[in-house]
This record gives sequence, C-alpha cells and structure tokens, in this order.
Amino acid sequence: MPTRPNQNTPERVAQWEQSRLHVGANIRRVRTEQGMTQETLALRSGVTRNVLIDVEFGRRGLLYERLFDIADALQVSICDLMAPQAHSSHRDRQTRPD
Repeated sequence: MPTRPNQNTPERVAQWEQSRLHVGANIRRVRTEQGMTQETLALRSGVTRNVLIDVEFGRRGLLYERLFDIADALQVSICDLMAPQAHSSHRDRQTRPD
C-alpha cells in the first residue's frame, strides 16, 4: 500500500522554500514591470498588502485560489508566476551589462 511522503524532510522543506521564493519573486517582478504598487495589487486581487509583502519575500505561501486572484489582477497566466526560470532570467538581466 502506498504511503504518504513525509512533508517535513529537510529536502521537502527546502523545495517548498525555493518554490515560495520563485513565486514571490515572479509576483514582484511582474508587479513592478507594470508599475503597480503593492497596495494597488492588494485592492485588485483581494489579498492584503501584508500578505503580499510576505509572499514577495518568500516568507509565506498562498492558497491556490489566491494565486489565481493575483494572476488575474496582474493580467498574466498563473504559469508566469510559477515558472522558476522567470526568476532566474530576471536575475541574469540584472547582472548583465547593457
């Protein structure tokens, strides 16, 4: 009989932390590229500004439904917010000389 994976292994915890960091960085990147403040995103998405701050810095995860609300408010696909490579490419653009 299959067993449920342990959710508290160090590897699993590190994976979740990395995922939170990627999603938060992508939300922040898209929001700032659009010239949108956290307050505006909060009003449009229904997610409080305090939650958005924690999410953008990877200190907090989001409910599945709230992630859709944020994507809708930013007018992007949820895939754009979840893609780890979006965070990496943004970081690369910042370190490359123009």
